[in-house]
Amino acid sequence: MSRAVLRNSLWLGFYALILWAWWVMFTMSRDMDLDLIGRPGTMGQAMAAMDPRMDMYMPMAEFGPLFWMWAIMMAAMMLPTLVPTLRSYEDLIRSANGSRAGWLGVLSGYLVVWVGFAALITGVQLALLFGGVVDMLGISKSSWFAGGLMIAVGAFQFTRAKEVCHGVCHAPMTYFLGHWQTGFVGGLRMGLGLGAFCVGCCWGFMALGFVGGVMSLLWMGLATFFMVLEKLPQVGHVITRPLGFTLIAGGLLLLIYPFAYGG
Repeated sequence: MSRAVLRNSLWLGFYALILWAWWVMFTMSRDMDLDLIGRPGTMGQAMAAMDPRMDMYMPMAEFGPLFWMWAIMMAAMMLPTLVPTLRSYEDLIRSANGSRAGWLGVLSGYLVVWVGFAALITGVQLALLFGGVVDMLGISKSSWFAGGLMIAVGAFQFTRAKEVCHGVCHAPMTYFLGHWQTGFVGGLRMGLGLGAFCVGCCWGFMALGFVGGVMSLLWMGLATFFMVLEKLPQVGHVITRPLGFTLIAGGLLLLIYPFAYGG
């Protein structure tokens, strides 16, 4: 197989994985009778009203099915943000001793970290569900919780931790040059490191699913869009703080006018 064919095949497979993840999320949302903003229809309302302590089988109240949903969601939302990183590594295939095996290693390491985060946030959702904070669909029952979460995520945009993590995600070439390792294993290690910084940078956007609804395709699309923007070299450093101000303002509005959230 020629290098050009291998390169094109890997990129096509990468984009096919993204499309597959979004299709799965769309299918799940439709099967649960949810609209684009994650709000339920007749069947969805019945599901949201279910008490997780009832003695009956409810997939969204069990770790396995809920983890599967979050893992697919991570692929749908975070893989598009990896494009600049993979393009940076591809430059090193031409100019250094990078390889397609290393390219796959970076992708694999990144996925491993985000699947691990999916397991963590699954546990968080179950704790919130059984604590009565969110409903069966992962939507906050309280405008106080929703507003407070928006303010917390918005405030994080101004922290040193966000600055450091965003700096790595915004300039992956610098990370590669400082942590360069060859082959699949080397790429895997660098992917794990990049994934860890990416989680540190973007965890808040994932947590906002409890405000917009974790099954809301609109929230997923907006969060993905802004995370991609944050990683673009030309605009990423410009929008971080304006996003923070916007989230804090939205959270304050929910606290002042709780009826806007419905609670």
